[in-house]
Amino acid sequence: MVEEVSNGGGYLWYYLPDFSRCWGEMEAYPSMIWMQDPGTVGMGNVFLDAWELTKDLYYLNAAEKVVSAVIRGQYPEGGWNYMSDFSGEESIRRWYDTIGKNGWRLEEFQHYYGNCTFDDNVTASAANFLLRFYLTVPENRACKMALDKAIDFILRSQYPFGGWPQRFPPKEEFSKGGRRDYSSFYTFNDGVIRENIHFLINCYAQLNDRRMEDPIRRGMNFYILSQHPSGGWGEQYDKDLKVAGARSYEPAALLPQTTFENAMLLLQFYKYTGDEKFLVAVPKAIDWLEKNRLKECQREGGQYTHPTFIDPETGRPIYVHRIGSNVMYGYYYCNEDARNLLIHYHGKCHIPIQELKEEYNRVKSIPSDELKKFFLFAEKTEQEKDGLQKIFGLRRKQQWVIREGEQVDKVLQSMDSRGRWLVKHCMTSHPYVGDGVNCDLTDEYACTFVGDETDTSPFPDTSDQEYISTKAYIQNMNILMNYISSFRAGNLNANR
Repeated sequence: MVEEVSNGGGYLWYYLPDFSRCWGEMEAYPSMIWMQDPGTVGMGNVFLDAWELTKDLYYLNAAEKVVSAVIRGQYPEGGWNYMSDFSGEESIRRWYDTIGKNGWRLEEFQHYYGNCTFDDNVTASAANFLLRFYLTVPENRACKMALDKAIDFILRSQYPFGGWPQRFPPKEEFSKGGRRDYSSFYTFNDGVIRENIHFLINCYAQLNDRRMEDPIRRGMNFYILSQHPSGGWGEQYDKDLKVAGARSYEPAALLPQTTFENAMLLLQFYKYTGDEKFLVAVPKAIDWLEKNRLKECQREGGQYTHPTFIDPETGRPIYVHRIGSNVMYGYYYCNEDARNLLIHYHGKCHIPIQELKEEYNRVKSIPSDELKKFFLFAEKTEQEKDGLQKIFGLRRKQQWVIREGEQVDKVLQSMDSRGRWLVKHCMTSHPYVGDGVNCDLTDEYACTFVGDETDTSPFPDTSDQEYISTKAYIQNMNILMNYISSFRAGNLNANR
């Protein structure tokens, strides 16, 4: 991975074994790296995990190479885009004008803004990785300078009410089908606001940076400000704090999934601050979720509990559909028909309301003396500061269930003689062949991942084609590392 797959220390998601094609979230140029997991940042974190476990300098050096790629991909403003193209501006614009433009369901790639994104945890995860590496190697001045730039960028891009937009700084707007450009809207989608708050909390806890207190408080408070009177939340809000739509298949709506996630976060915010306003808002969310359950006949055997989108004005479900063959002539539309729903953005979801209720009852029952140990902003002794750093640790190593070496055996046996874990059934795509020409408004692609041969959107490869996968690498490395940790702790009876 380090010697053959890496591009200047950075990574994509999938590669054909001969490197003739490669992908991030969409097909990429060989000159590109993808920032979001499981790409460059995910690989950097797994190398740091391996260094912490083994103290083998090879892993630390591999992580440092990732740092160099992350710094190289950082915009002058301080954040990151989904991908970086080491061949320069002309190359990435060509990609957006061809492959990106024709990804029917991936509208975020159909226009080149030339600015930074918080979507998909892109900027926050890169900043967190730099923070983690700086704490490991504080003498690396290039890392510290890039980290400081990222911190300043995230602070500067926060709106006065406490939320963050999807992209920053503002650029020329992109109107698709007459819809407003959404990139400057307050955005909960894909954890934009949540992950920025968590990054600032990490900086506060790990660096003892007092500048973070007010931005963190304002970020938390935005969840209260943006809760709809009915008790739910939307994914996007315009500058007037009105629920707004985003991509063509994301209408202006309240979302049960977002409402569940935000309510769970409010319980965390209550623990961090002891402020009961965060606790008080949760029953409203629970009531809204209860009122908007699907009818029994719509739950498909209990698989679903709620529609994905609910009209904030009428309280009725909104279902999204698409018609046509490609992005040039196809389009999305909404109605109340629950048939023929999108496969790439499900029209129904499953919300564990009981889990939220139980967590609410547990958190509100925490004795005040015990609650204080979670408080972020109270004065603390050195021992308490150490405890705070442990609560908000930066380790990202996943915990896998170890079944007496069964998983380890499988991982070891599946590695080939070149050190590769080749896997099947990854995401592939049609090669770019030009813009779509089929203007028939067919429903052939209403429920598929991808349209006709001009659609460059990714879809699952059901063939026996093998791929190099950073996701598989990260998963397998975590299995091996967790096995070693368990073995050292005496939790395994094995002779490996």
